[in-house]
Amino acid sequence: MKLKPLIGCLALAGLGTHAIANDNLSVAEADEAVERIRVTGSSIKRTTLEGELPITVFTREDINAAGITSGEQLLMQLNIAGNGMDNMASNEGITTAENRGNSGNSGANLRGQGADATLVLLNGRRLAPHGLKGRSVDLNSIPFAALDRVEILRDGASAVYGTDAIGGVINFITRRDYTGAQVSGFADITEAGAGHIYRGNVLFGVGDFDQDGWNAFATLTAKRNLGIRGTQRDFTYSFREDRGLSPDTRGTPFATIFNQNSDTAPGLIGGGLLDPDPANEGALMAAINILALPGAEGCAAGGDFMDRFDPNLYPWSATSKYACAWEYARHRMLQSPLESLDFIGRVSFNLGDGHEMFFELSAAHVESRKSFEAYQISSSTLENAQYNPSTWYPSTGANYDRIYNALGEYFGYDDLNYGAPIAYRWRCMECGPRTFDTDTTSYRALLAFEGMIADYDYTVGFSRSENTSKTTLVDGYYYLDQLQSLLGSGTLDPFASPGQQSQAALDGLAAASAAGLKLYKGTTTLTQLDAVVSGDLGLELPGGFIQAAVGTDLRREEYKFDGSDLEPGKTVPLAPFDDQNALDKVSRNIKAVFAEVYLPLLDNLDLTLAGRYDHYSGFGSTTNPKVSLKYQPVEQVMVRAAYSTGFKVPNFNQLFEGVRAEANTVDTWFDPAICPDGQVSDTPGCESIQPDILRGGKIDLQPEESTQKSIGVVLVPVDNFNISIDWWEIERTNTIRTATQTVLLENYDAFQDNFIRDASGQITLIDGRFINSGGTLTRGIELDANLFGELAGGSWRVRLNGNYLQSFKTKALDTLPYSENLVGQFVYNNNLPIKWKHTLNFSYTHGDFMHSLTQIYRHGYEGAIFARIASGAHTPENWDQRVSSYTTYNYSMTYRGLENTLITLGIKNLFDQDPPFSSHNMDSAAGSAWEPRVADPRGRAYTLLVEYTF
Repeated sequence: MKLKPLIGCLALAGLGTHAIANDNLSVAEADEAVERIRVTGSSIKRTTLEGELPITVFTREDINAAGITSGEQLLMQLNIAGNGMDNMASNEGITTAENRGNSGNSGANLRGQGADATLVLLNGRRLAPHGLKGRSVDLNSIPFAALDRVEILRDGASAVYGTDAIGGVINFITRRDYTGAQVSGFADITEAGAGHIYRGNVLFGVGDFDQDGWNAFATLTAKRNLGIRGTQRDFTYSFREDRGLSPDTRGTPFATIFNQNSDTAPGLIGGGLLDPDPANEGALMAAINILALPGAEGCAAGGDFMDRFDPNLYPWSATSKYACAWEYARHRMLQSPLESLDFIGRVSFNLGDGHEMFFELSAAHVESRKSFEAYQISSSTLENAQYNPSTWYPSTGANYDRIYNALGEYFGYDDLNYGAPIAYRWRCMECGPRTFDTDTTSYRALLAFEGMIADYDYTVGFSRSENTSKTTLVDGYYYLDQLQSLLGSGTLDPFASPGQQSQAALDGLAAASAAGLKLYKGTTTLTQLDAVVSGDLGLELPGGFIQAAVGTDLRREEYKFDGSDLEPGKTVPLAPFDDQNALDKVSRNIKAVFAEVYLPLLDNLDLTLAGRYDHYSGFGSTTNPKVSLKYQPVEQVMVRAAYSTGFKVPNFNQLFEGVRAEANTVDTWFDPAICPDGQVSDTPGCESIQPDILRGGKIDLQPEESTQKSIGVVLVPVDNFNISIDWWEIERTNTIRTATQTVLLENYDAFQDNFIRDASGQITLIDGRFINSGGTLTRGIELDANLFGELAGGSWRVRLNGNYLQSFKTKALDTLPYSENLVGQFVYNNNLPIKWKHTLNFSYTHGDFMHSLTQIYRHGYEGAIFARIASGAHTPENWDQRVSSYTTYNYSMTYRGLENTLITLGIKNLFDQDPPFSSHNMDSAAGSAWEPRVADPRGRAYTLLVEYTF
């Protein structure tokens, strides 16, 4: 047995079932088959079997067998991927300016470092990031059907690639040439309905590169993902106060009346009505729905997904005994609908003597849609949004009297203010779901030369890529003045059941619609010139010849962000405008040089040194080294270790976002320079203050810095079994974050300059913009084990790939200690640190058939806990903070027995496992009763891939 081929195959193996390709070859055959290539994470061309880099590879066969159709789906099954708001389900929450980049964008997030700290490459070179936020590459724009393989470097690589390569590198590698024609079709149909996926692909190529001296091929792929709304999956049921989930849902499709009591504008029920129920004597009812009164039709008569608002289950709303509730969160999208069309073409010319020139063009058009529940309208959010009898049906007043009499018959008429307006909270179902589309167009054009001069490999490339993304209102948003007119006149009736609005109301809504209004548009552009030369230096060490690579990387990055088309003086409530951050084109230039040296110190000891110097116009330079070691004391054992530093530069928004002073509505600010209590109190100097808050970009931000460490062992005790275990650590410092109230007040000595004072010393403004402060510490262990053999004339394989997260800690300042370990704890919005994730696969190949059964496991964690439960003030009947683990099984069968035809049948989520219940606050994170950062909402699905080659 010879270890070297096995170690190399293991190092390049991933979760796929075909990744170790050479295990059935003899040692001589394997060595002869090895080609020297440039592997992701290294600039030196070498054999793929040299194994010192921890790389996971998915081949095209692996991807097809798993029914994976996008980079997002691949990342969801990848154990080293973080669980952040990076997919089209977990970013379905209400969009804020900070998160607008998630609209239509799927990002890659390795080791929980974030999509903006994971480098994504296409054929080894960078792409322009998504246009809206300019932070990360959109995986939806990758020509996925054209892939040959995906290489994932599980290590920091700033010493090779520069910025963003902190969590790791994902390199999507397409075919290099193709001759012939091929068509394929794919369908992924859910059993529960909705969320289906369809894909069609055409591939065509002409010219034999070796014989004709050229090759040209192109592939075109169309894909359509249908959306899923929460109302289409029962596990999203959110009236679960018995388990701690109880959103305030009194904005109902048939309006709920609220108290309004002031000297200038008393409402119909004033400060509330006394409950005549003797068991509730003296209780004041402040929220009443006439459908919920004794003897009335009941809440269900007001529309679908309405239910009684039970104050026994909602103890903080005892004044709502006669209110109704509506499941607003279920009306959000669980998975965005998406349509895409992508293209990649390549023309290669054999220039002779080992030289090649090629031109590559990739382009994509992606349309995605976000959709939220319909408008909730109340007297506190719209000035004229009151059921005002003076303007609503003034000729008869019959409907006003209906409400008045329903209340009077039960509560008595004495406390009613007849003729006063009615304050209400209402869900305008006829307004339709709030919906906006994000339309993204991207391309990259690359001209490159590769070959050998003397004994040295070289590659030179010039590329330009661009991503333009525009978000437009589609439905459910209305101009405020026209909406108020419809409400004030009574044309739009809050006390009509859904489907009962007049034609005049429907026509008025159509006229008031803001559909077609552009919210914002962003464009990123990347122009790059790169060159690498590598080869033997002619110097020999005891283990072999020294190899080296040198290169340069010259880039220009540009960004432009346009605001909305909204006319001056117009208002569209709740539309996520971001006009204050509109930017004229900004740019920066990057100049980098890098080098790498491979030193075979002994036959069993290799050392690789790498370093890179980057200079950014605007804030200077950074140098980052990397040292990696491979030691093989015996044939059955290999030890590998690496140390490197990395960096992530501020993005254009963090530098140039519009600076503005925002009104401060928080009453817990105080002057930390003179307050001895450290909180707002009656102590002199601790009085509450409310200075304005400065928001926006900050041009003097510095890059984040990181250090990466790893050590691993690869064992091959017998020919048919191998295992690798790698420990890793990533520490980030000088992290870029918003200056929060807690950080500023508790660390006043470090942030005195953020408290801006007038001549008398009074705080007049607080600088809450981005700061470089503190850091994160993440540690984990990755495991990959393979057992294979032969059975009944076929071959079988069992693979276990897992990731154990040991530590995830943060700190606000470099001088402070790290927080408690957050692994296994619920975290809003950012990465959810799950302790253990694994994929266990069994595959069996016999003749023309290949079967694959995969278990995907995600460990449970401690869920969110609301303050009222944590304080012990209320314990729900079935309360359990623990969110259960999530396990699904996928099966596929591939058949190659028909000439020129490949057929793959599959079942995803074989046992139709629902996502585990989660009781987090749905106003602060996506998901109604489930966690989209962990689970898949589609349920059991059936897949079919048919591929025919002409």
